[in-house]
Amino acid sequence: MVFKIAKKVLFIGDFGIDDIVALLFAYYSKEIDIVGIVVDYGNISKDHAMRTATYIKELTNLTGIPIIGGAVRPLTGEEPTYFPEIHGEYGLGAIKPDVTEPIPEFENFHEIEAVIESYPNEVVIVNVGRLTSLATAVVLYPNLLSQVKEFFIMGGAFLYPGNATPIAEANFYSDHYAANLVLSKAQKARIFPLNVTNYAIMPDNFINDLDNHFTSKGDQAGMLLKPIINFYTKWYKQRDPSITGGPLHDLLTIWAVANTQHIEFLEKPVKVSTESDDARGQSIGDFRPYKELADYPTHFIAVKFDHAFFLEDVYYTFKHK
Repeated sequence: MVFKIAKKVLFIGDFGIDDIVALLFAYYSKEIDIVGIVVDYGNISKDHAMRTATYIKELTNLTGIPIIGGAVRPLTGEEPTYFPEIHGEYGLGAIKPDVTEPIPEFENFHEIEAVIESYPNEVVIVNVGRLTSLATAVVLYPNLLSQVKEFFIMGGAFLYPGNATPIAEANFYSDHYAANLVLSKAQKARIFPLNVTNYAIMPDNFINDLDNHFTSKGDQAGMLLKPIINFYTKWYKQRDPSITGGPLHDLLTIWAVANTQHIEFLEKPVKVSTESDDARGQSIGDFRPYKELADYPTHFIAVKFDHAFFLEDVYYTFKHK
Protein backbone atom coordinates (compact mmCIF):
# COMPACT_ATOMS: atom_id res chain seq x y z
CA MET A 1 0.00 0.00 0.00
CA VAL A 2 1.23 3.49 -0.89
CA PHE A 3 0.78 6.08 1.84
CA LYS A 4 0.51 9.69 0.73
CA ILE A 5 1.76 12.55 2.84
CA ALA A 6 -1.07 15.04 3.42
CA LYS A 7 -0.65 18.39 1.70
CA LYS A 8 -0.43 21.32 4.11
CA VAL A 9 -3.03 23.89 3.03
CA LEU A 10 -3.50 27.52 4.03
CA PHE A 11 -7.13 28.13 3.13
CA ILE A 12 -8.29 31.63 2.13
CA GLY A 13 -12.04 31.93 1.64
CA ASP A 14 -15.01 34.28 1.67
CA PHE A 15 -17.26 31.72 3.37
CA GLY A 16 -20.05 31.08 0.96
CA ILE A 17 -21.66 27.65 0.87
CA ASP A 18 -19.12 26.21 -1.57
CA ASP A 19 -16.30 27.43 0.73
CA ILE A 20 -17.90 25.55 3.62
CA VAL A 21 -18.28 22.37 1.54
CA ALA A 22 -14.59 22.69 0.56
CA LEU A 23 -13.53 23.04 4.20
CA LEU A 24 -15.66 20.08 5.25
CA PHE A 25 -14.12 17.99 2.48
CA ALA A 26 -10.66 18.89 3.78
CA TYR A 27 -11.74 17.84 7.28
CA TYR A 28 -12.70 14.36 6.04
CA SER A 29 -9.74 14.01 3.66
CA LYS A 30 -6.61 12.12 4.68
CA GLU A 31 -4.70 13.87 1.89
CA ILE A 32 -5.27 17.47 3.01
CA ASP A 33 -4.06 19.03 6.26
CA ILE A 34 -5.49 22.50 6.88
CA VAL A 35 -2.83 24.49 8.75
CA GLY A 36 -4.57 27.88 8.75
CA ILE A 37 -7.82 29.56 7.68
CA VAL A 38 -7.86 33.15 6.44
CA VAL A 39 -11.34 34.65 6.73
CA ASP A 40 -12.30 37.32 4.18
CA TYR A 41 -15.28 39.42 3.16
CA GLY A 42 -17.01 38.31 -0.02
CA ASN A 43 -20.16 36.24 -0.19
CA ILE A 44 -20.91 37.37 3.37
CA SER A 45 -19.38 40.01 5.64
CA LYS A 46 -16.06 39.30 7.34
CA ASP A 47 -17.76 39.56 10.77
CA HIS A 48 -20.28 36.88 9.88
CA ALA A 49 -17.57 34.80 8.22
CA MET A 50 -15.52 34.88 11.44
CA ARG A 51 -18.50 33.49 13.36
CA THR A 52 -18.98 30.75 10.78
CA ALA A 53 -15.28 29.85 10.75
CA THR A 54 -15.35 29.55 14.54
CA TYR A 55 -18.50 27.41 14.32
CA ILE A 56 -16.92 25.02 11.79
CA LYS A 57 -13.79 24.84 13.93
CA GLU A 58 -15.85 23.86 16.99
CA LEU A 59 -18.03 21.42 15.06
CA THR A 60 -15.01 19.56 13.70
CA ASN A 61 -12.99 19.92 16.91
CA LEU A 62 -10.02 21.25 14.95
CA THR A 63 -8.95 23.45 17.82
CA GLY A 64 -5.31 23.72 16.78
CA ILE A 65 -5.96 25.50 13.48
CA PRO A 66 -5.46 29.29 13.60
CA ILE A 67 -8.28 31.46 12.29
CA ILE A 68 -6.72 34.53 10.65
CA GLY A 69 -8.68 37.72 10.12
CA GLY A 70 -8.34 38.82 6.50
CA ALA A 71 -9.69 41.68 4.42
CA VAL A 72 -12.97 43.51 5.05
CA ARG A 73 -13.16 45.24 1.66
CA PRO A 74 -11.38 45.25 -1.71
CA LEU A 75 -8.25 47.22 -2.54
CA THR A 76 -10.48 49.68 -4.42
CA GLY A 77 -11.94 50.80 -1.08
CA GLU A 78 -15.47 50.05 -2.31
CA GLU A 79 -18.07 48.70 0.09
CA PRO A 80 -18.58 45.01 -0.72
CA THR A 81 -21.81 43.56 -2.03
CA TYR A 82 -22.93 40.43 -0.18
CA PHE A 83 -25.09 37.55 -1.46
CA PRO A 84 -27.32 36.18 1.33
CA GLU A 85 -29.89 35.06 -1.25
CA ILE A 86 -27.32 32.57 -2.60
CA HIS A 87 -25.36 31.64 0.53
CA GLY A 88 -27.45 32.72 3.51
CA GLU A 89 -26.54 35.38 6.05
CA TYR A 90 -23.69 33.29 7.50
CA GLY A 91 -22.72 31.21 4.46
CA LEU A 92 -24.72 28.28 5.85
CA GLY A 93 -28.03 28.75 4.06
CA ALA A 94 -30.81 29.13 6.64
CA ILE A 95 -28.58 28.05 9.54
CA LYS A 96 -27.42 30.62 12.10
CA PRO A 97 -24.28 29.26 13.79
CA ASP A 98 -24.13 29.08 17.58
CA VAL A 99 -20.63 29.21 19.04
CA THR A 100 -19.32 28.78 22.58
CA GLU A 101 -16.03 30.63 22.33
CA PRO A 102 -15.63 34.38 21.67
CA ILE A 103 -15.47 35.47 18.03
CA PRO A 104 -12.05 36.97 17.24
CA GLU A 105 -12.44 40.67 16.46
CA PHE A 106 -8.81 41.77 16.28
CA GLU A 107 -6.64 41.91 13.17
CA ASN A 108 -4.11 39.08 13.14
CA PHE A 109 -3.16 39.09 9.46
CA HIS A 110 0.51 38.72 10.42
CA GLU A 111 -0.19 35.12 11.42
CA ILE A 112 -0.04 34.22 7.72
CA GLU A 113 3.71 34.71 8.10
CA ALA A 114 3.85 32.38 11.09
CA VAL A 115 1.96 29.63 9.27
CA ILE A 116 4.23 29.71 6.20
CA GLU A 117 7.40 29.91 8.31
CA SER A 118 6.25 26.86 10.27
CA TYR A 119 6.23 24.80 7.06
CA PRO A 120 8.77 26.34 4.66
CA ASN A 121 8.32 25.15 1.07
CA GLU A 122 5.46 22.90 2.12
CA VAL A 123 2.40 25.16 2.27
CA VAL A 124 -0.13 25.12 -0.56
CA ILE A 125 -2.24 28.30 -0.61
CA VAL A 126 -5.81 27.61 -1.70
CA ASN A 127 -7.59 30.90 -2.41
CA VAL A 128 -11.26 30.35 -3.22
CA GLY A 129 -12.64 33.82 -2.51
CA ARG A 130 -11.70 37.38 -3.34
CA LEU A 131 -7.94 37.83 -3.71
CA THR A 132 -7.58 40.89 -1.45
CA SER A 133 -5.83 39.14 1.44
CA LEU A 134 -3.49 37.17 -0.81
CA ALA A 135 -2.60 40.36 -2.69
CA THR A 136 -1.84 42.06 0.62
CA ALA A 137 0.40 39.16 1.63
CA VAL A 138 2.20 39.38 -1.73
CA VAL A 139 2.97 43.05 -1.00
CA LEU A 140 3.85 42.68 2.69
CA TYR A 141 5.80 39.42 2.49
CA PRO A 142 7.23 39.09 -1.04
CA ASN A 143 10.19 36.98 0.09
CA LEU A 144 8.08 34.86 2.41
CA LEU A 145 5.72 33.83 -0.37
CA SER A 146 8.65 32.43 -2.32
CA GLN A 147 8.54 29.70 0.36
CA VAL A 148 4.99 28.74 -0.69
CA LYS A 149 4.95 25.44 -2.52
CA GLU A 150 1.94 26.06 -4.78
CA PHE A 151 -1.00 28.41 -5.35
CA PHE A 152 -4.47 27.08 -6.20
CA ILE A 153 -6.87 29.89 -7.14
CA MET A 154 -10.56 29.71 -7.93
CA GLY A 155 -11.34 32.56 -10.29
CA GLY A 156 -11.77 33.78 -13.83
CA ALA A 157 -13.60 32.70 -16.95
CA PHE A 158 -11.49 32.11 -20.05
CA LEU A 159 -13.31 32.25 -23.40
CA TYR A 160 -16.44 31.57 -21.34
CA PRO A 161 -19.31 33.62 -19.85
CA GLY A 162 -18.80 35.24 -16.44
CA ASN A 163 -21.14 35.12 -13.46
CA ALA A 164 -20.65 38.67 -12.14
CA THR A 165 -20.86 40.27 -15.60
CA PRO A 166 -21.14 38.79 -19.10
CA ILE A 167 -17.35 38.34 -19.16
CA ALA A 168 -16.09 38.46 -15.55
CA GLU A 169 -16.15 35.91 -12.72
CA ALA A 170 -17.07 37.16 -9.23
CA ASN A 171 -13.75 36.67 -7.40
CA PHE A 172 -11.76 38.49 -10.08
CA TYR A 173 -14.46 41.12 -10.64
CA SER A 174 -14.96 42.03 -6.97
CA ASP A 175 -11.30 43.00 -6.50
CA HIS A 176 -9.82 43.16 -9.99
CA TYR A 177 -6.73 45.00 -8.76
CA ALA A 178 -5.96 42.27 -6.23
CA ALA A 179 -6.53 39.49 -8.78
CA ASN A 180 -4.16 41.08 -11.28
CA LEU A 181 -1.55 41.81 -8.62
CA VAL A 182 -1.53 38.20 -7.41
CA LEU A 183 -1.25 36.78 -10.92
CA SER A 184 1.53 39.21 -11.78
CA LYS A 185 3.62 38.10 -8.76
CA ALA A 186 2.71 34.50 -7.90
CA GLN A 187 4.73 31.83 -9.66
CA LYS A 188 2.89 29.33 -11.86
CA ALA A 189 -0.43 29.40 -10.01
CA ARG A 190 -3.05 26.79 -10.83
CA ILE A 191 -6.22 28.66 -11.80
CA PHE A 192 -9.67 27.05 -11.65
CA PRO A 193 -12.06 29.16 -13.74
CA LEU A 194 -15.79 28.85 -14.29
CA ASN A 195 -14.98 26.86 -17.44
CA VAL A 196 -14.41 23.82 -15.24
CA THR A 197 -15.85 24.64 -11.80
CA ASN A 198 -19.36 25.08 -13.23
CA TYR A 199 -19.38 21.32 -13.76
CA ALA A 200 -18.51 20.42 -10.15
CA ILE A 201 -22.08 19.50 -9.21
CA MET A 202 -23.15 16.81 -6.74
CA PRO A 203 -26.23 14.84 -7.88
CA ASP A 204 -29.21 14.79 -5.50
CA ASN A 205 -28.98 11.03 -4.89
CA PHE A 206 -25.30 11.46 -3.97
CA ILE A 207 -26.15 14.16 -1.40
CA ASN A 208 -29.08 12.17 0.00
CA ASP A 209 -26.96 9.06 0.45
CA LEU A 210 -24.24 10.99 2.27
CA ASP A 211 -26.87 12.63 4.48
CA ASN A 212 -28.28 9.22 5.43
CA HIS A 213 -24.74 8.08 6.25
CA PHE A 214 -23.94 11.10 8.44
CA THR A 215 -27.37 11.03 10.14
CA SER A 216 -26.96 7.36 11.05
CA LYS A 217 -23.63 8.20 12.69
CA GLY A 218 -24.86 11.39 14.37
CA ASP A 219 -22.07 13.29 12.56
CA GLN A 220 -23.03 16.94 13.00
CA ALA A 221 -20.38 18.26 10.60
CA GLY A 222 -21.43 15.93 7.80
CA MET A 223 -25.10 16.65 8.43
CA LEU A 224 -24.48 20.25 7.34
CA LEU A 225 -23.92 19.20 3.73
CA LYS A 226 -27.48 18.49 2.60
CA PRO A 227 -29.28 21.58 3.98
CA ILE A 228 -26.64 24.06 2.82
CA ILE A 229 -26.20 22.52 -0.65
CA ASN A 230 -29.99 22.35 -1.10
CA PHE A 231 -30.27 26.05 -0.19
CA TYR A 232 -27.54 26.88 -2.69
CA THR A 233 -29.00 24.70 -5.45
CA LYS A 234 -32.47 26.22 -5.04
CA TRP A 235 -31.12 29.66 -5.96
CA TYR A 236 -29.24 28.33 -8.97
CA LYS A 237 -32.30 26.45 -10.25
CA GLN A 238 -34.47 29.55 -9.87
CA ARG A 239 -32.02 31.47 -12.03
CA ASP A 240 -31.46 28.66 -14.54
CA PRO A 241 -34.03 25.81 -14.48
CA SER A 242 -31.83 23.71 -16.78
CA ILE A 243 -29.04 23.36 -14.21
CA THR A 244 -28.85 20.11 -12.24
CA GLY A 245 -27.43 21.64 -9.06
CA GLY A 246 -25.33 24.40 -7.52
CA PRO A 247 -21.74 24.35 -8.83
CA LEU A 248 -19.30 23.67 -5.99
CA HIS A 249 -16.47 25.79 -7.39
CA ASP A 250 -14.39 25.75 -4.23
CA LEU A 251 -14.78 22.03 -3.59
CA LEU A 252 -13.23 21.27 -6.98
CA THR A 253 -10.34 23.65 -6.27
CA ILE A 254 -9.38 22.12 -2.93
CA TRP A 255 -9.98 18.58 -4.22
CA ALA A 256 -7.46 19.32 -6.97
CA VAL A 257 -4.66 19.83 -4.43
CA ALA A 258 -4.33 16.05 -4.12
CA ASN A 259 -5.64 15.18 -7.59
CA THR A 260 -3.85 17.29 -10.20
CA GLN A 261 -3.24 14.16 -12.26
CA HIS A 262 -6.98 14.02 -12.95
CA ILE A 263 -7.11 17.58 -14.31
CA GLU A 264 -6.00 18.91 -17.68
CA PHE A 265 -4.15 22.26 -17.55
CA LEU A 266 -2.89 24.63 -20.21
CA GLU A 267 0.11 26.79 -19.34
CA LYS A 268 -0.66 30.22 -20.78
CA PRO A 269 0.12 33.92 -20.18
CA VAL A 270 -2.59 35.44 -17.96
CA LYS A 271 -3.64 38.89 -16.80
CA VAL A 272 -6.78 40.41 -15.29
CA SER A 273 -8.28 43.62 -16.61
CA THR A 274 -8.06 46.50 -14.13
CA GLU A 275 -10.32 48.72 -16.22
CA SER A 276 -13.40 50.17 -14.54
CA ASP A 277 -15.75 49.74 -17.50
CA ASP A 278 -17.44 46.64 -18.88
CA ALA A 279 -14.06 44.88 -19.04
CA ARG A 280 -13.54 45.07 -15.26
CA GLY A 281 -12.20 41.80 -13.87
CA GLN A 282 -12.02 40.03 -17.22
CA SER A 283 -9.53 37.16 -17.13
CA ILE A 284 -7.36 37.28 -20.23
CA GLY A 285 -5.36 34.29 -21.40
CA ASP A 286 -3.32 34.15 -24.58
CA PHE A 287 -4.53 30.98 -26.27
CA ARG A 288 -3.19 31.81 -29.74
CA PRO A 289 -1.27 28.98 -31.45
CA TYR A 290 1.80 31.18 -31.87
CA LYS A 291 5.38 30.67 -30.85
CA GLU A 292 5.54 34.17 -29.33
CA LEU A 293 2.68 34.99 -26.96
CA ALA A 294 1.76 38.01 -24.85
CA ASP A 295 4.28 39.09 -22.25
CA TYR A 296 2.15 38.23 -19.21
CA PRO A 297 3.18 35.89 -16.39
CA THR A 298 2.33 32.28 -17.23
CA HIS A 299 0.05 30.13 -15.11
CA PHE A 300 -1.66 26.76 -15.35
CA ILE A 301 -5.32 27.13 -16.34
CA ALA A 302 -7.58 24.16 -15.63
CA VAL A 303 -9.61 23.31 -18.71
CA LYS A 304 -10.99 19.82 -17.98
CA PHE A 305 -11.31 17.35 -15.11
CA ASP A 306 -12.32 13.74 -14.71
CA HIS A 307 -15.87 14.30 -13.48
CA ALA A 308 -16.65 10.64 -12.78
CA PHE A 309 -13.52 10.20 -10.67
CA PHE A 310 -14.17 13.51 -8.90
CA LEU A 311 -17.58 12.33 -7.72
CA GLU A 312 -16.29 8.88 -6.80
CA ASP A 313 -13.38 10.28 -4.80
CA VAL A 314 -15.43 12.97 -3.04
CA TYR A 315 -18.05 10.37 -2.09
CA TYR A 316 -15.40 7.97 -0.77
CA THR A 317 -13.61 10.73 1.17
CA PHE A 318 -16.76 11.89 2.96
CA LYS A 319 -17.68 8.32 3.96
CA HIS A 320 -14.26 7.08 5.10
CA LYS A 321 -12.71 9.55 7.51
